[in-house]
Order: sequence, then structure tokens, then C-alpha cells
Amino acid sequence: MIKLICNLCPRKCGAVRTENNGEGFCKLGTLPVVARVAPHYGEEPCISGTKGSGTVFFSGCTMRCKFCQNYEISSTQKGVTLTVNQLAKCYEELEKLGVHNINLVTADHFAPAVAESLKIYKPSVPVVYNCSGYTSPKILDMLSGLVDIYLPDFKYSDDRLAVKLSSAPNYVNTALAAIKEMIFQVGEPEFDDDGIMKSGVIVRQLILPAHTRNSIEVLNILKREFDSQILVSLMCQYVPWGEVKNDPKLGRKITKREYEKVKRVLFDLELDGFTQDLSSATEEYIPDWELG
Repeated sequence: MIKLICNLCPRKCGAVRTENNGEGFCKLGTLPVVARVAPHYGEEPCISGTKGSGTVFFSGCTMRCKFCQNYEISSTQKGVTLTVNQLAKCYEELEKLGVHNINLVTADHFAPAVAESLKIYKPSVPVVYNCSGYTSPKILDMLSGLVDIYLPDFKYSDDRLAVKLSSAPNYVNTALAAIKEMIFQVGEPEFDDDGIMKSGVIVRQLILPAHTRNSIEVLNILKREFDSQILVSLMCQYVPWGEVKNDPKLGRKITKREYEKVKRVLFDLELDGFTQDLSSATEEYIPDWELG
């Protein structure tokens, strides 16, 4: 049995991981565990387009967000364990459906397998790497030249809040360094004639109820650090889920007033990107986990 001492993600657990078992923070082995493989239509317009984004949702995570809307797979091992060749086959099958891109969702803890799978089969459509922003240089180095579009979160402007809500120390500097490397790898946003993204970085910011100050400061940081090098996706789709359904602050959706307050800052800063309708805050946008 091959054992790996894992220092892959920013936590650098030094934990033992075999192909099917892990003792680290993510609690998973090195072979990818996949919960859903299907076209997805709920991403940004330039990602989903009219044909959908070919998503591969990975189980597990390197964070522990108390409000995670993918809680059913991020905090469990629900899903099917795939070999690297089987994972590559997923890309090929999705591509045959005519999707605009292949979208790898929360794959940091499986980065070596993902990189190997993309070397086995590199799709002719763009590869999107959809992550929490809590991503190490080691992971990004593995993905260099294999990913066309990076879709990271920038969740927090305050490390104390990151620890409290996501058990993620040193989140701010880690995410900033990651986004800088992503821009270095794929450049500024580029689109085809139909407005579908070919390459670049979109940074997502999910507004949390009672935490508008955090979102506003995130937007200011993004303006100061990156400005027109990125697109910003301001998200209001928060739905109480997992541990926080009964939380006094996080146990509700955001209000129209909260959303308008943050959105106004986005416009005042002249950050280019996307906003959502407040009606997107519904459980209908949480996928069904079809595998496992």
C-alpha cells in the first residue's frame, strides 16, 4: 500500500493518506471521490452559457465552512471513488454533451490526481478550476498550463472571521497569493464571439447575512490588489444550510437592504463582473448528488 505524507493544502497537515483513506483535515485518500458529473446551468453567464458548464463536483474540502451549501458532500465522503483514468473519461463524456467548459469544483485535496487526469485527456473546451481561494502555491504549480479559467472565492477580509466560520487560518494572505498566481498563469479575462469565457479569473464573493462589512472590505481589497485584471462575481444566493440553520445571525437569507448596500460599493468601485437576482437564494440551486 502506497502512503503519502500530505502537505498539499495550506494547512500542511503532514497527515498520512493512502489511495482510499486519509488522516488529514480533508479525511480523504488521494484518489478522487466524485459526487456529481453533469452539465450545470447556475454559474456565471459567461461560464454556463446556453449549453451548460460540464461540472465535476468532488467530495470533501480543505475548509469547514459552517454555512456550506454543499454540506452533504463537503463534510462527508458521499460519492464514488474514481481512478485517474476514469476521471479523465468524465471530461470526455461531458465534452461530448456539448458543454462550454469542464468545471472542476472543490478539487484542491485531489490536485495531483486532477493534474494527472488532465494530462491523460485535455479537453478542447476550457478547463475551469472552481475553488475556495484557500489554495496553496504547490497546488497551483501542479495545475499550471492545464487550467484555462480560475474561479476562486474570496470569502473573508478578516482572518479571525475565516477561522470562526471556516476553520481557515491565514485565509486573506493565502487567497491573495493564490489569485495573483492564477492571474499570472491565465492572464486577464478573454471571451469568444458568443461571450463565453476562454481564459481568465473570476473572483466570487458570497454575501453573508449580518456581514456586509466583510463583503465591502473584500471588494475594496480586490479593487486595490487586482482591479481590471479580474472579474468579480457578487453572490446573494446564500441559503442557511448545514450547521447554521438555527444560528441567530447566519440562520436567515440576506435582506434586500444588505444586498443593495454591498452592490452599491461594487458599482462605486467600478469593478467589472456579475451580480445575481435576490431570487437566486433558493434551495433549487443546490444540486442533487447523483453519485453514491
